[in-house]
Amino acid sequence: MDERPAPDWLGDVTLGVEAWAGKAPSPSVEPSPPSVEPSPPSVEPSPPSVEPSSRRRSDDESKPTRSRRRKPRPADPADPKNDPEPDHEAIARKILLDALTGQARSRKELADKLEKKEVPAALATRLLDRFEEVGLIDDEAFARAWIASRQPGKGLARRALAQELRRKGIDDDVARDALDEIDPDDEREAGRRMVRRKLRSLERFDDQTKTRRLVGMLARKGYGAGVAYSIVREELSLADDDGAGGLVPESDL
Repeated sequence: MDERPAPDWLGDVTLGVEAWAGKAPSPSVEPSPPSVEPSPPSVEPSPPSVEPSSRRRSDDESKPTRSRRRKPRPADPADPKNDPEPDHEAIARKILLDALTGQARSRKELADKLEKKEVPAALATRLLDRFEEVGLIDDEAFARAWIASRQPGKGLARRALAQELRRKGIDDDVARDALDEIDPDDEREAGRRMVRRKLRSLERFDDQTKTRRLVGMLARKGYGAGVAYSIVREELSLADDDGAGGLVPESDL
């Protein structure tokens, strides 16, 4: 068995560690490895768990995003506020044509609509005159059509019809000419029909109460007191074989 000379650092722990670390000159005889196991190599920490999500976020950012805002509604061409340089005449003409679609209008009604839309007064007057020239506005025809629809259907008398035409802006002379076309017999017959219908709901009342209520109804429809009382008396006479007993004197109505 070969005997090798002992290294200089043998027995000295400090020298042995330095020699093992390479700080002391290596001996001629290779030292045996130290009994202390070397510490395991440091392991690089794994990347944080938030990295995948951040990677996905960066990937998402690279993709084009879609706007979730609603598309604006198309502007109303009839509203002057939606056009920096609106064509007032075209807008006003459209307002008039829309208003006249499906029904006749008086000039006053159309003028009110233009004023509400802030159409300049001079332009409104010029267009209204033009519409009258071509027959699209005709207060006389409007008054006759209004009477023809309201007098038989609603049973309105001349006085009530005159008030409605005045509210529509119809001139008094124009309204009077149209009202003169009403046949007095037609007006009276319309009142009689209303009284007959109303009598069905007044059967439990005495003649005096019936008279007051029926005459009041006719008065609200524009009938004068004398005409209303006459109509009611005739209808009660037809409905009651005993005649007109219990009628309220005309002076008390």
